[in-house]
Amino acid sequence: MSVAIERLKNGIFNENVTFVQVLAMCPTLAVTSSAVNGLGMGLSSTVVLIGANIVVSLLRKVIPDKIRIPAFIVIIASFVTLLQFLLAGFVPTLNKSLGIFIPLIVVNCMILGRAESYASKNGPIASMFDGLGQGLGFTLSLTVIGLVREFLGTGQVFGTQIMSKQFPALIFVLAPGAFITLGIMMAIINQRKLNKAKK
Repeated sequence: MSVAIERLKNGIFNENVTFVQVLAMCPTLAVTSSAVNGLGMGLSSTVVLIGANIVVSLLRKVIPDKIRIPAFIVIIASFVTLLQFLLAGFVPTLNKSLGIFIPLIVVNCMILGRAESYASKNGPIASMFDGLGQGLGFTLSLTVIGLVREFLGTGQVFGTQIMSKQFPALIFVLAPGAFITLGIMMAIINQRKLNKAKK
């Protein structure tokens, strides 16, 4: 139980993919124009991450060291293919809005990195919680960035109009808005870390 809590805490806070490790910037910047897209991308990545971690962990003693990276990519690609079929069948709107970024989960350095650095060296239960922690941290990051961008850019939160349509700054739902939002949020998080370190 303590391992599970540690892996979850690490993934969400200490080793957060977006704000600490600064990985997976392509989907982070591209799909977070709304909170729904951020949440959808985060949860999709989490499903693939958990599944890949479990399978890699189970096969860690079977996969030859020389071909481990191609083997990991095949495992990840299998989960991404299944996920894409499920999204196309059950959530076609989300599938369409995420577009090419669903297949690109295959080459997401976060997922391959966890398979290589953690799942290939640990048991399936610990690897599952590692994937869950990393995935939840990624999902939380994308959703918060999407929420801020959507609110400032359109005056909406999860598609519900909160503010007058005249007020929003449309730049936040465009590409520069992604960089501005991410930069400000990272600055706030780093400043809080510095303040805590000083105490």
